[in-house]
Amino acid sequence: MPCLDDLSKVRLDRRAALGLAAVAAFLAARRAAVAQGAGATGFPSQMVRLIVPFSAGSMTDILARSLAEKLRERWRQQVIVENRPGIAGTGGVARSAPDGLTLMLTSNGHTVIRSVNREVTFDPVKDFTAIAKVASMPSIMVAPAEGDIRTLNDLIAAARAKPGQLNYGSAGLGSATGIAAELFRHITGTRMQLVPYRGMPESQTSVLRGDSVFCFTFFNVGGDLIQAGRLRALAVTGARRMRQLPDVPTFREAGLADFDYDAWFGVMAPAGLPAALTQQIAADIAASLGDTDIRTRFAEQGVDLVTTTPAAFTAEIAADAERYGPLVRQAAGG
Repeated sequence: MPCLDDLSKVRLDRRAALGLAAVAAFLAARRAAVAQGAGATGFPSQMVRLIVPFSAGSMTDILARSLAEKLRERWRQQVIVENRPGIAGTGGVARSAPDGLTLMLTSNGHTVIRSVNREVTFDPVKDFTAIAKVASMPSIMVAPAEGDIRTLNDLIAAARAKPGQLNYGSAGLGSATGIAAELFRHITGTRMQLVPYRGMPESQTSVLRGDSVFCFTFFNVGGDLIQAGRLRALAVTGARRMRQLPDVPTFREAGLADFDYDAWFGVMAPAGLPAALTQQIAADIAASLGDTDIRTRFAEQGVDLVTTTPAAFTAEIAADAERYGPLVRQAAGG
């Protein structure tokens, strides 16, 4: 018969085992909660605003609404998209509390905003926390379908033959396509007259009319006109040809290896967002954009959904501001 000491030891061993099992169950549940998303760990505890400094219907807006829907499901919390076009919207984000409840989805133009408008008081790098790049999109250079400009080399030759006499359309110096146009002029050493328009549809119309010899556009804006033969696509940015336009060469293939400027879109927050929260939101964004349905939907519009780390996105923003800021400032007459 076992002694009392042996029985006590058995009871203690059982209690210890039960205790260890409880701890293991708790840790497993916690890991599962973290894996399910930030909503299970306490963030966000209230509504999140996703500011879009562009008008409704823009690609930035479309991306924001799709991302907000996915984050809403993941966080089990409201994620409201607010369109606040212009400097006021971006400045408002810079002045917001760095608590993760105010986010912004913006694009390349953010990096040169001070070069376009001298009244901007915030710094596009220092006054924001870069969370994650979420998408990239090739730009397409288009020319009139009817005319002598049939290739990229034709355009460069025409511009050099008539320095300062040819017009080119632009959706604005602060837009991704506007920056692409200035980079093209800079690399080729050509002089042409900038004709700014309110957006890509208007700049495309100027090419259709023959008022401009070229402009840059996106597939979701100009794809139908290109495929219908009303606009001639001369080249696309990026490392590879677009699936939707397999006969259109990249700039490298067309002979301009130094030219490569895709549009990018990314999520930012006010400066001072805690590093742990920054990483958490970035991870949730990456998980949200990993779904096959959303990736397929945007691929059809020529958009590649990509996610980068906060550190990589921060470095890209700083590099773009340093490289393209002076270029845009010069084009703006500054």
